[in-house]
Amino acid sequence: MAFTRALSALRGAVALTAVAACSSDHAPPDVGEPAAPLDPAGADLARDPAERLPEPTDDLPIYLDRSYSPEERAADLVSRMTLAEKASQMISSQAPAIPSLGLPAYGWWNEAAHGVAREQVNDRGNPPNTINTTSYPVDLSLGSTWNPELMYREASMISDEAREVFRNNKLNLNFYAPTINLARDPRWGRNDEAFSEDPVLTAAIAAQFVNGMEGKDQRGRLLPEGGGYLKVNTTLKHFAANNSEYNRRNGSSDMDERTLREYYTAQFRDVIRASHPASIMSAYNRVNGVPVAASIQLKEVLARATFGFRGFFTSDCDAIREIQSGHRWQPPGYPHPLDAVERHAFAAVAGEDLNCNWGYHDSYSYANTLVDAVARAIPTPTGIFNENDVDPLVTRLFAARVRLGEFDDDAGVPWVVQARARVAQGTWTNSDDNGAITETPERLAMAREVGAEAIVLLKNAETRRKDGSTGKLLPLQVPRRGGFRVAVIGTYANPAEVFLGGYSSDQAAAGNAKTVNGYSGVKAAVQAINPAAVVDFYPGVTPETLAEVDAASVAAAADYDVVIVYVGMDGRHSREDVDRRTLALPGAQAQLISQVAAQNPNTIVYMETAGQVDVEGFAPGVAALLWSSYNGQRKGEALADVLLGEHNPSGRLPFTWYTNLSDLPPIGDYTVRPTASTLGRTYMYFQGPVTYPFGHGVSYTSFRYARLRVDRQRVSANGTLGVSVSVSNVGRFTGDEVVQLYVSTPDAPAALERPRKRLRAFQKIRLRPLETRRVTFELPVADLAFFDEKKGQYAVDPGNYGIQIARSAADEDIEAQAFVTVVGALLPVPAVVTAKPQIVGDHELGIQQRVFFPVGAEIDPQLTVSLSDETLYGYITKGESRRLPEGMRVSFVSNRSEVVSVDEGETIRTVAPGVATVTASVEYRGVTTTVDFVIYVRST
Repeated sequence: MAFTRALSALRGAVALTAVAACSSDHAPPDVGEPAAPLDPAGADLARDPAERLPEPTDDLPIYLDRSYSPEERAADLVSRMTLAEKASQMISSQAPAIPSLGLPAYGWWNEAAHGVAREQVNDRGNPPNTINTTSYPVDLSLGSTWNPELMYREASMISDEAREVFRNNKLNLNFYAPTINLARDPRWGRNDEAFSEDPVLTAAIAAQFVNGMEGKDQRGRLLPEGGGYLKVNTTLKHFAANNSEYNRRNGSSDMDERTLREYYTAQFRDVIRASHPASIMSAYNRVNGVPVAASIQLKEVLARATFGFRGFFTSDCDAIREIQSGHRWQPPGYPHPLDAVERHAFAAVAGEDLNCNWGYHDSYSYANTLVDAVARAIPTPTGIFNENDVDPLVTRLFAARVRLGEFDDDAGVPWVVQARARVAQGTWTNSDDNGAITETPERLAMAREVGAEAIVLLKNAETRRKDGSTGKLLPLQVPRRGGFRVAVIGTYANPAEVFLGGYSSDQAAAGNAKTVNGYSGVKAAVQAINPAAVVDFYPGVTPETLAEVDAASVAAAADYDVVIVYVGMDGRHSREDVDRRTLALPGAQAQLISQVAAQNPNTIVYMETAGQVDVEGFAPGVAALLWSSYNGQRKGEALADVLLGEHNPSGRLPFTWYTNLSDLPPIGDYTVRPTASTLGRTYMYFQGPVTYPFGHGVSYTSFRYARLRVDRQRVSANGTLGVSVSVSNVGRFTGDEVVQLYVSTPDAPAALERPRKRLRAFQKIRLRPLETRRVTFELPVADLAFFDEKKGQYAVDPGNYGIQIARSAADEDIEAQAFVTVVGALLPVPAVVTAKPQIVGDHELGIQQRVFFPVGAEIDPQLTVSLSDETLYGYITKGESRRLPEGMRVSFVSNRSEVVSVDEGETIRTVAPGVATVTASVEYRGVTTTVDFVIYVRST
């Protein structure tokens, strides 16, 4: 019997059965226990009690009726729950089944940062890894591609695979990815999970991860072939300012508001506006002393009211516990540090919809505290904690599940139908018995393509080769016949098990058979050209420890036509919970490079690392130097493609390659701009020496820029600049160029602490030899605004701006520059409207907002309007409101006036039982912005 047909048997007045929350008296299954296999005929439904409900009738409850919106359907479903049942659904590991409502257990905590990696099928505990699912290059490698379109195509494949392998093709489809914290410091243990140090580059790539994963086009609109459903849910993490591992769970990231807005949250804002992600993960840390899990300012005011986030928040695992355990937080004016129940109440009123309740856990979660919190009437910053505080949170969670098609007939959900057409329902198992069938040729080819495009050619200098000739070592020229000898040296080139980075799936025998390491990839590619070629492997350093140079490897290097030294690092040196303390290559690998290069001038070095490493000791003696981060399941093929010229290297550095670690502030210092004692961070502000600049990368061909044109020399702060430049390939190879547009403020007073320059746009283009293309950009001047802390808004500096077209962020790499004068001030217009509806008079009762209302109530919508300069008007938080600007007009319309009416005076009233959506429209200065909010009217 189909799940959705069974669900439709439920009537509107279904009797509720309280469900006990997950608690310590239930023994958890083994962490590695897979989901029970599903019989293709639907016989084995042990994990899905909803499948065994009675046959359907014609009485269809709202939550199963597609004519209602996901929010309306979710409200109807939640209306049928007790408080205990609501609380039970707000945990990640797992939310238990509610048989009376046809709800199966649901695991919210799943991973897919660079390929499907974990599915939460445990009642409690961390989710087990998936086995033999495709593993692509890590985020930092994607960042070095500077190619959002490539990210989109990869992400689409990841979510296809998720639909194929996850339970019943429709459950547990919320993924804790992507990480969009910025790679501000090379010591951060999770730099391989970041895309870039820059907000603009990060947002451009991360937005396409969201779009590809969720089944949207590259403009953030649902794909027609998805039938109106999301393919999966993504989760932006970790909001906000959380990238120092040594104190990530109990530290405070302290900064001024300008730094928070312009740097640490700018990429979140831009991804929210471009892609509308389903969820965001709040971080463990405090920001300026307040735990993010309990921060109304960060989540409700900044993310929702200012940036326009409409999805749900999940805590990091277990960030709510850390409010008490790690931070020992005592809110201002509160009589004592929060206890286990109070911490959950404070998190809930701050908009933490989902409690990721396993990780650094204790015995408390939303499931077993929220009922008690309501009974205790805990005072919070928004009022007295009550059931109305719970309702919006759990409603958002179920709206997210409705959008995935979980509650509709499987045959009408295209993502389910397509997945089952590729992999028959119930046939995939999370073990090596699956034969790695979802690691398809197309997906492995994508891993190879991304890996090749991620490799950055740092250096390809003219050198005197071993045979006495002069030239560049790359691309390698392999003769088609005769003797040719290549040595691949370095334990990371041919490991017992390929390191794929954090949050990777497990490759068992079948998956390993589809994995290509560095040595295997190079050998196969060289011998495909010249079957007589010899390609040998040497460990280079002592395996595992990396501690000593292998003298035999060095001695052998002299006898080869070409030597490729392959060095790197792995999770022992940098990972979640472990920051790097040095930028030195682990062990004796730097000495290995120097010694091999001394033996053979035809030495090429490839570094596969978590980020920047110290190259000063060996780079001058090496003619060719390449870098990537952990480069996926087909990394060997990708490397060979670049070395042999099958792929012209087009990677560009997504970070500044600092020369001296001592030039950086301590990793726990979250300031970005220089101070009296520090040199600042990132290409925007750093004042010290760099080895390679942000945006740097070398090609096998040459590009020439000409005829920069900016369409005006004087522009209003509310205007848009048109920028164009001609780019020509003047070399012998087809190649990709990344055209980078930076903006400077050369005449800004030093007291304003403006950056040296900011990346504002880029395009990656492919040109054949002698081909020229005109590249155009549209640059809204409002995007050049800075945050004015005194006024609490963004403002554009009047004056002189430099428009730079460049190869990197280095001044010497500027190819063309023009100057424009900006005049006037921003004229802000409505950007975001949010609502927190309540009954008139609720404030006096300590109630901050509602989903459920009685008949005959007058509704106060509590609108918040964010203008384009990020100033807020209307209701902001309890005790903080600001009158709407003169001339701003607000109107309302109800989609079901028989349920909720709006009279001529714009008074909103509940009329009869049912559910309705009210649309609020805000018009100001010729711009109208709207928001929808749901009013569910109960009969009693």
